[in-house]
Amino acid sequence: MENRVKILIIEDDKKIADFLSMALRAKDYQVIRAACGKEGILQFCTMAPDIILLDLGLPDLDGEEVIREIRKVSEIPILVVSAREMDEDKIKALDAGANDYVTKPFSMGELMARVRVMERYMIGKDYTRPENVYHFDELTIDEDRRRIFLGQEEIHLTPLEYKLLMVLVVNCGKVVTHRQIMKEVWGYAEDKNSRSIRVCMSSLRRKIEKDPSHPHYITTEIGIGYRFIEKEREETDA
Repeated sequence: MENRVKILIIEDDKKIADFLSMALRAKDYQVIRAACGKEGILQFCTMAPDIILLDLGLPDLDGEEVIREIRKVSEIPILVVSAREMDEDKIKALDAGANDYVTKPFSMGELMARVRVMERYMIGKDYTRPENVYHFDELTIDEDRRRIFLGQEEIHLTPLEYKLLMVLVVNCGKVVTHRQIMKEVWGYAEDKNSRSIRVCMSSLRRKIEKDPSHPHYITTEIGIGYRFIEKEREETDA
């Protein structure tokens, strides 16, 4: 019982909160609820949840503000569940620090799949061990030596391609927005048509994907950004 994953639902709509609670408890998750942003932050501080499901349209604080407050002290997985469906709203939430975004109305199957991704992200995160070598199917990334292998073949990347790949890899399973990529790879956050990213991504995919037109490792979140393969990261000593 003590080892159950604890999920904090921050949602002011009681019907939706009841529905989420019932579905999550049926899958043996422990559920904590909060009906507003301030209560949600308090529950986060006092109950130590493992995952947060967050609505953006709260009666006291905007969900983005809740994300920013939590991100000051924690990297807990945050899954936004919101009726706001514009790309701009999704990008703002992801830029604030959310891990993923589901738009209402949603299927319960999709939501549970996203929760399982958050759970893998939570389990795979280890701040006490050095992250030296990453394994994703046939792709191996030796961060210390800056060497990339696809099967037995070494892949040579340009400095920009390598930085782009690492930004996605360290956030595996999480949507990384165009703005985040521009800031981390190019050092600034404004690029209205994202052409620089598209050109670099196209080149990177040609090198690491067997079929760049149907990418396996890096998927596109249209109008938002990219997501690296949703698979638990393996780490070994170099």
